[in-house]
Amino acid sequence: MKKTIIVVDDQSDLRLSAKFILENYGYNVIEADSPLQAIEVIAEQSVDLMLLDMNFQYDTTSGKEGLDMLKTLKDKGYHFPVIVMTAWSTVEIAVEAIKLGAKDFIEKPWKNQRLVRIIEQQFQLDSVQLENKRLKAQRPTSDVFMLGESAAMQLVLTQAKKLAVTDTPILITGENGTGKSMLANFIHQHSARKSESYVTVNMGAIPETLFESELFGHTKGAFTDAKKDRMGRFEAAQSGSLFLDEIGTIPLNLQPKLLRVLESGEFEPVGSSKTLHAEVRLIAASNIDFQQAIADGDFRQDLYYRINTIVLDIPPLRKRTEDILPLAEHFLAEKSQKYAKQDLFLSEQAKKALCQYDWPGNIRELSHVIERAVLLSDDNEIEITGLTDQLVPGNNGTNNREMPFMTIDEAEQNLIEQALQKTQGRVIEAGELLGLGKNAIYRRLEKYKIDTKS
Repeated sequence: MKKTIIVVDDQSDLRLSAKFILENYGYNVIEADSPLQAIEVIAEQSVDLMLLDMNFQYDTTSGKEGLDMLKTLKDKGYHFPVIVMTAWSTVEIAVEAIKLGAKDFIEKPWKNQRLVRIIEQQFQLDSVQLENKRLKAQRPTSDVFMLGESAAMQLVLTQAKKLAVTDTPILITGENGTGKSMLANFIHQHSARKSESYVTVNMGAIPETLFESELFGHTKGAFTDAKKDRMGRFEAAQSGSLFLDEIGTIPLNLQPKLLRVLESGEFEPVGSSKTLHAEVRLIAASNIDFQQAIADGDFRQDLYYRINTIVLDIPPLRKRTEDILPLAEHFLAEKSQKYAKQDLFLSEQAKKALCQYDWPGNIRELSHVIERAVLLSDDNEIEITGLTDQLVPGNNGTNNREMPFMTIDEAEQNLIEQALQKTQGRVIEAGELLGLGKNAIYRRLEKYKIDTKS
C-alpha cells in the first residue's frame, strides 16, 4: 500500500514541489497550509509521515509555530514520524524539535535525493520497530526468567541484572531452546537503553550474499535488486541494543567485516563511500563450542575475544529440575489465555512426568508440550496421557535416562548379561532377545568370558 505523507507549509510552490517529487517515488501526498489545517486533515485522514515547516505567520525565524505543532501532536497521541524543515536552521531549533518528537531535520531549499532518503529511512526504521514489536509479542516474555527458582538460574539472573546497566558486550551460550533470545531481551529491558530500539538478527538465516546489506544497509543501485536505499541493522539499532543470534554460524570469510565494526564502530552501507558510526550495545548468542570452532579454523579468535567480554551460560533444563514446574504453570496460564480455556490444571501424575523427563529441547520443548496439551484438553485436569507420548511411561521416548558412556564392546557385554538375566541363563533364548543366532551368541559369550551359570 502507498504511504501517505502530509506536507505542512504556507508556501504553495514548495508544497507543489514536494508533491511532485514524492509522488514520483510512489507516495501519496496531501497538503496543508498551516498547523491548524493539518490538525483538521489528520483528524479525518490517516497519514504515515509529516513534513512540517517550522515558521508560518507568527515570524520567520523562531520556529515557535512548528514547535507548538509538535507539542500538539504529542498531546493528541499521534505517533507517525515528523520531519521538520526550515530555511532558517539553527542547532537550538533542531535540538528542541527532536526533544519534542521530531525524527529528523532538513533545510530548505532541500536536495531532492536527501529529502527522499530521509523519508525512506524513517519508513524503514518504523518497519524494523514494528517487526520487533511483532516478534516480541510472539515469543514468551523475558520475564519468564524470573520464574527460575534453581540456584543455577538465580546466579544467571543476578549476573544478567548487574551487567545490564553496563554497555559491556555479552555472549550468551547454551543448548538450543534454553532461552538465549529471552535472556538477551531480559538484559535489554533492564538496561539504560530499554527505551531505545532492540534489534534482533538471526545470523544463521542470512545468505552470504546479503550479509553486508542486512547488517550495514545499502544504497539504491548498489546491486541488481537494490531498488531503493535500505537501512542496515546496525543503523536501526542506533543508541539501543543489537542482538546477534546464532553468531557462531557466520562464514569465516565474512567474520572480518563484523570484527571491523565491533572494533571501530565504523561501517559503510553497500554502494556508499560515506562512513557511518554504530553506537549500539552488542549481545550475541550461540550454542557452538567456540574453542573447538577456533581450533578447527571455523571461527576467528580475535572476533571471539571481541564478543565474549562477559559470557552468560544458561544451563539446560535437565540440570535445573526445580524450574520445570514453575515454567510449566507459567506456560499453562499463558496458553490457556491464548486459546480461551479456563481453569486448566496439571494432575499430580502429569507433574511427576514433566519433572522426570530429560527435556532435550529445553524451555522451547516444554512450551510446545504444554501448548499441545491445552489445545487437546477436554477436561480441566490435564492428565499424563494428555502430554506428548515421550512423557508417558512405557513409550520409547527420550525420557529414558542417557546410558553411561562406554565402549561398543562394553555396551554389547552389558546387553548380553541383561538378556541372560531375563532368560535365567538360557543362552539361546537370550540370543533370540538380542536378535542373535546360536553361533553368534556363543561366540560373544566366549569373547567376553561370560559365565552363564553365574
